Formats: sequence, structure tokens, C-alpha cells
Amino acid sequence: MKKFKNILIHSPKLYLSLALSLSVLACNRDELLNPQPETSVSGANAFDTPDRILSLVNGIYKSAKAANFYGGNYYTYSEARGEEFINRTSNTFTAFEAWSQALNSGSNFVAGFWASGYSVINNANILIKGIADNPGKVTDAVGKQYVAEAKFLRALSYFDLVTLYARPYNENKGTSPGLPLRLQAETTTANNDLKRSSVAEIYTQIIKDLDEAEKDLPLTYSTALLNVTRAHRNAAIALKTRVYLNSGNYAKVIEEAKKIVSETAPFTASSGVAHKLQNIVEIFTTNYTSTESILSVPMTELDNVTGQSSFPYVFNANSEYNLNPTGIWGDTEWKSTDARRTFSRTASGVQFLTKYNKPSPFLDYLPIIRYSEVLLNYAEAAARTGDLAKAVSLLQAVRTRSDAGYVFPTDAIGTQSALVSTILKERRIELLGEGFRSNDLVRNLFTLPAKSSSALIAPAVEPSQANYIFPLPNTEITSNKLLLQ
Repeated sequence: MKKFKNILIHSPKLYLSLALSLSVLACNRDELLNPQPETSVSGANAFDTPDRILSLVNGIYKSAKAANFYGGNYYTYSEARGEEFINRTSNTFTAFEAWSQALNSGSNFVAGFWASGYSVINNANILIKGIADNPGKVTDAVGKQYVAEAKFLRALSYFDLVTLYARPYNENKGTSPGLPLRLQAETTTANNDLKRSSVAEIYTQIIKDLDEAEKDLPLTYSTALLNVTRAHRNAAIALKTRVYLNSGNYAKVIEEAKKIVSETAPFTASSGVAHKLQNIVEIFTTNYTSTESILSVPMTELDNVTGQSSFPYVFNANSEYNLNPTGIWGDTEWKSTDARRTFSRTASGVQFLTKYNKPSPFLDYLPIIRYSEVLLNYAEAAARTGDLAKAVSLLQAVRTRSDAGYVFPTDAIGTQSALVSTILKERRIELLGEGFRSNDLVRNLFTLPAKSSSALIAPAVEPSQANYIFPLPNTEITSNKLLLQ
């Protein structure tokens, strides 16, 4: 199968990639991200053949794998803002500004992540429009699937952008200014001026995209690799539980979760990919395509992210962030018998996270959605709506998967407030190093805690402070005349 070179219109003024393709056409469907260059294609004939259209679909996934997005820096900056890690280098290029709560509109990552997120969004928009404008090039079923994949990735990108650059939904039910809602395919800079939609409007679009994607995504793919690296129906459902949890719509979290979580333990998905909890050590070391992994970023030697943009390199191999002994790593209720305690190494008297422990060139798969998160989303929603028994059952499943003999103390699960706190703590343990902590703080309107070492100090940030969220990037402020209206 031929691989087609990218068609890229990139405006430095916009920092918005307007790509029709980001050079990813699989040699076969089991090797989506292993491109072999051969020929090029222009925008005029990008949708001429099924192979070319598939290359554009794969290009959207590739753009989500950019160094400033799920290729690495999204994890680095999200984790650095929370309290679970201590910075050791003051390196501006590896999220020291995020760790020290000093990000500003001119920060490289503030501009870079914005550009990466909108690149995915525009690639999705171009694919959606191209399918509509070129009927008959692929079958109706295949066309619907490709559009559904594009909508899924657009929704994922908008969720990540709105939770970083806009005030939390739960502050005022989403009435704050959100983001420019770009739903049109753009190949020039003509339409860059666009005011921000509200946070609630962004969430509405995210759910609309995911609802539509759920209908047309395949139940499964032909291989375990594709089931982990490409969106399917259960992936859309799982992401909806995250989005609804973020907006405090707990009834909808439960409604969606029930589609892919059985009524009783051991919890499994009864249709689509047969998701269930697996050995926690194996899924991060030897089996990246298990049924616990709902969506992951695959790394190959041809297109992996290395150096200062690589999360495994920064947090492990280069020892730039150690685990905070006063963070969740120091919690005494997280017992030494828990298998998740094995994700560490000790050097210079401190511990470093080894969840991603492959040597250079750092080919660890980076998880975007795991089944354990869905169970914890469901547990939190159940607890907050008064179904404590269900919440405890789901919580217990996640904990005993890694620590079979552990029993939660009665005072940790006996009341609604205590149980919610315990579930939030379990998220800190289970999802450590997966990019969740800072958003969990912000969605709950919690203070971003202070943290320090013998040499470095990061202040606490209250919800009322401007730096509670990322600033809008100067690159967008100067190029989009309607952004601040």
C-alpha cells in the first residue's frame, strides 16, 4: 500500500496546522503508525482513492501523537502542575514553569499545546468535509466510520483544550468564556478571527461528537493492536464518562458506564471490545494491547517522541521529577503489598516513577483511556448520587486487582463524603503519571497544592487566581482579533 506525503498549510501567525494529512498511511491495518514514504499527493486529489482517504484518517491520529500533545508533553505538563512530583532541574523546556505555577501567555507549551490541539481539530474537520464532498470514494459504512473517528478525536482534543485554557465547568455551570469552536475545514487563514464559545457550548459539542461517533464506530477491529490504537464504540462511551464527570452530570456518567460495565464484579464490557481489568504490571510492561487498554498512543522506532518532549525520558530516564514523598506516594494507606508500588526506582535517596520504563528510544505506549478509569468514574458518580454499595464495589475492584488482600477501613467508605474522598485518592494512585491529577483538582475546584524540595518551591494556587488555568497563548491573541471579545 502506498504512503502519501502530507499536504500541510501551516501559518506561523496562527500556530494552527491546517493539514489534510500528516504523513501517516499504514502499510497494513496492523501497522497504522509505521509509514513508508513513496509518493506525494496534492489537495486536489487527496480524496480520490480509498487508500488516500485512509491516509488522512491515520493523519488525524498522527497529529494527536505530536510532541506537544499525546506524544509526551501533555502528560509532562499535566502531571507537573499537580502535587505528586518534585522538580529537580528548573528546566524551562521540561515543564518547570508549569510545576512552579508560572506559565504565561508567551510560554512555549502554552502556544504549542494550543496549536497541537487545533491541528487535530482541523485535520478532523477536513476529513469530515472531504468525505461529504466526495461521495462514493469509499463505501457508505466505511465513510461513516471514518467520520466517526474524526469526531471522536475532535471531541478528545476539545476536551483537553477546554479543561486547560478555560475556567472549570463546575464553577458556574459552564457560563465562562471557553474556546473558539472551529467546526469548519480551513486551508487558509481567512477565517481565523473567531470569538470564544462558552465552556458549556464546548462541552455540548464534545458530547454531540461523541454521541454521533458512538453510533458509527465499529464495535471491534480485527486485531488487539487496532482495538487499542484506533477509536471504537466503547472508546466513545468511555470518553463520555470522563466528560460528564468533569461537568458534574453524574446521572449521565452512570448511564454511559452501564453500557460497558457489567452489573456485578468482576466488571467487564459485555459488547464490543471485552474490556476488563488485567494485571497492572503487565499492561505497562509486556502487554500494551490488553483489553484493559481502551485507547493508547503507540510508539515505534520510526515515529516515537524522544528527548525533552518524551514523558518517559523526562520523568524517569533523565530524573527530572522525583515522586513527592508528601504526595500520594507517601500515603500510608497505600500499602507495600500493592503491585502499583513496584512502579518506582530509588536514586539519590528519592523515588522516580517507572510506569514507563523502556530504554531509549522510549517505546512505551502512553495510555489515553483505561478501563480502570471508567470504573473509577462510575464509582465517583455512584457515590455522589447516593449509591454507596455500587461505588464501594467498583472501588474495591480497582484496589484488589493490585492488592488482593486490602480492605478499606470503615471510616474511609462509611459515609458519602468519606467515600468520595477515598475514590479521589484511589484515582491519584491508579492514574499516577497518566495526566489526570491537575484536572481532578481543577474540576473539583480544589486548591493546586504548594510543593517544595530543599532548593525549589512552588506556591499553592487558589481557584480564584488567574493562573488556576492556562493563559491564552500570545500567538492566538495577536492573530485572532475576536478572541478577547
